[in-house]
Amino acid sequence: MHSWGSYFVHVPSVVAWFIEKIVNRNVNCELLRKFLRSLDLDRVPITREGYEALKKEIEKIKKIDRPMNIKAIEDARAHGDLSENAEFEAAKDRQAFIDGRLMEIGYRLANADIIDPGMLPKDRAVFASTVVLENIDTAETFEYQLVGPNESDIEKGRISITSPLGKSIIGKKPGEEIILQAPGGKRYYELVDIL
Repeated sequence: MHSWGSYFVHVPSVVAWFIEKIVNRNVNCELLRKFLRSLDLDRVPITREGYEALKKEIEKIKKIDRPMNIKAIEDARAHGDLSENAEFEAAKDRQAFIDGRLMEIGYRLANADIIDPGMLPKDRAVFASTVVLENIDTAETFEYQLVGPNESDIEKGRISITSPLGKSIIGKKPGEEIILQAPGGKRYYELVDIL
């Protein structure tokens, strides 16, 4: 049996192999699901909390924001001439924004890959890890959680794994140095702890 690493080097041959297995009805369905998931490049890692926050936001928009805006459109229409009605135009613009936001969140939810931090290693920084960094030059400490790009919020101490700092932290162990190439020059940090 071949290792998975050798399969991913030659994706077209792997696809042909799976098609052959499917045609011959000799394929493990769970193995096929894992393989197909691995080919989906649009999947975005997210924590359970981030996923639930997106679900809450979509519910709020559907139950509160959209109905309020529909009412605003109705009220603006009642004022008469729509060609010179600024309230109507503003409500229509708001409706377009709401619809766009619903589509964006729907896309994020559809492509979310929920990662359970409890199942991840604790000996090195990985997705969903909370890390303590120390700036080597200033001795200032920072605490960050490594999250997906859809959940990042520097004010809340949540940085994306796709950000330059996030990429620098991933895979590091406590005690290791992190070098960040910033616009103002290199910054040096030490990974003090993984919480």
